[in-house]
Amino acid sequence: MKLFVLLGPTAVGKTALSIKIAKLLGSPIINCDSRQIYKGMSIGTAAPTKEQLNEVTHYFVKILELQQYYSAAQYEEDVIQLLNQLKPSHNNLLLSGGSMMYIDAVCDGIDDIPSIDPEVREELKKRLETEGVEQLRNELRLLDPEYYNIVDLKNSKRIVHALEICYTSGKTYSSFRVRRKKERPFQIIKIGLKRDRNDLFDRINKRVDMMIKEGWIEETRSLYPYRHLNALNTVGYKELFNYIDGTWNLDFAIEKIKKNTRDYAKKQMTWFSHDDSIHWFAPDNEKEIMNFISENI
Repeated sequence: MKLFVLLGPTAVGKTALSIKIAKLLGSPIINCDSRQIYKGMSIGTAAPTKEQLNEVTHYFVKILELQQYYSAAQYEEDVIQLLNQLKPSHNNLLLSGGSMMYIDAVCDGIDDIPSIDPEVREELKKRLETEGVEQLRNELRLLDPEYYNIVDLKNSKRIVHALEICYTSGKTYSSFRVRRKKERPFQIIKIGLKRDRNDLFDRINKRVDMMIKEGWIEETRSLYPYRHLNALNTVGYKELFNYIDGTWNLDFAIEKIKKNTRDYAKKQMTWFSHDDSIHWFAPDNEKEIMNFISENI
């Protein structure tokens, strides 16, 4: 079996092309977007439309409640299980998305991190809210100095996750980060979509404006009671929450969404640039992409 992986930065044009590729392969689409997996976030995550979902079977779209915890490790396990189920009836399958760690988890495997004790997770969550990240940074420096020296100290999510592992396992988070690539019983063919930076940024800006017109603010208002959840700790919703609670005006919030989305796209491209197994294409050159896929089926 061959697993085709369609990847690229946000707004590059993956969704529409993935449907055409899936039809060529006779495959469902295995979604690889860590936020589209949640219910209630359709507009803000640019999730496939109802029409697109009807065109091709999609997996991992709108399957989780906002309160449910999910990780790259769980995604790896779930996708590998799904691939094994689909393998008898499919010679070729398609995974499509831009969540870097989720893609790597399926293609290369992820370290065997122990499951987090729910009580530990809840306690650290409360402490982050009441004590702030500085105190938790200091604890990580004492418990796992190796990871402390390499982690982004501004990223509270990573600080908390490392402490969750330390307190749950009684070991350092570093001891689990072996980075050993797993062998997969299928061939992986990665197809990357790349646009000129100015073109990509223009698409991002226009898409944000379109999402606002489609009702993103109203969608965010409906999610406001859940703003503290990890699922909503993402570009777009965070800025609109600041608008809704009166911290920012709407124009400023929209401009921040555009800037932060552009920054995220740059981060994605930097991440993908280190993977020399990716075959890169311009998204508008569909004929070349389809020919490449046909030659590799």
